[in-house]
Amino acid sequence: MPTIPNLVQNIQHYFSLLPDTGSVFAFGENKMGQLGLGNQTDAVPSPAQIMYNGQPITKMACGAEFSMIMDCKGNLYSFGCPEYGQLGHNSDGKFIARAQRIEYDCELVPRRVAIFIEKTKDGQILPVPNVVVRDVACGANHTLVLDSQKRVFSWGFGGYGRLGHAEQKDEMVPRLVKLFDFPGRGACQIYAGYTCSFAVSEVGGLFFWGATNTSRESTMYPKAVQDLCGWRIRSLACGKSSIIVAADESTISWGPSPTFGELGYGDHKPKSSTAAQEVKTLDGIFSEQVAMGYSHSLVIARDESETEKEKIKKLPEYNPRTL
Repeated sequence: MPTIPNLVQNIQHYFSLLPDTGSVFAFGENKMGQLGLGNQTDAVPSPAQIMYNGQPITKMACGAEFSMIMDCKGNLYSFGCPEYGQLGHNSDGKFIARAQRIEYDCELVPRRVAIFIEKTKDGQILPVPNVVVRDVACGANHTLVLDSQKRVFSWGFGGYGRLGHAEQKDEMVPRLVKLFDFPGRGACQIYAGYTCSFAVSEVGGLFFWGATNTSRESTMYPKAVQDLCGWRIRSLACGKSSIIVAADESTISWGPSPTFGELGYGDHKPKSSTAAQEVKTLDGIFSEQVAMGYSHSLVIARDESETEKEKIKKLPEYNPRTL
């Protein structure tokens, strides 16, 4: 059976990872160098291999106009637009071009993220050495990483508290999120939405910070999601302002108005919810993985047993209209 490549995407650019070789191919919008091809061609219509010749790549993530790749040794590389510090290179890349126009010095090829810090209560900045990255997630303009010691770091645009540092300051390099830096309080999963962040603790609790709708109150530091207390979370995904979760035997979703059916509640049900609700149409179906685009959702359902196969068969089939 051929190996299926892993695919990650933002609204306008995509990456494909070939697991057998660790090679990465990119396509889509490239005005800020976010494809890592060494140029700023407006758009690349077909997959092209990125300019990288290091260790095999095992993880990828895309932001709005920037990208992250992680190699098999736990090194992190970034490229694209540095406007809010989201590349982690201690700069926003801003400079004044002709006619007083502000432009950005974009990273056109992958560059290693070399500095990780923590900030003490009295404001002292200390380096955090020997960080081995295990996972990476990108919001629109911010980045999260999980390291081998179950610590979480965040950086980039700080608006609405999405970095979890109890302030809205932009961070130019990865900064330690203090809540997860205690024995027994580490994280095991991280997820990033457009303007928010999530982490699952090693004891199973889900934590949230930021905002899912910028007109609502912001959460400035990680807080437990009480609606999902006790659920064993397997997969989580964020859209523009909605969230979907695979936990235990259920699929759960929520999101403030406006929504466009991505919560899966059905045609004649309320289309939005500020509280987590089970997706009743998927009752009894084991969701292995969930994913979200800007305003749509996808679920990979397990079909190993005859009972599971029968339940899946009873679901309505989507037939896209012929254009």
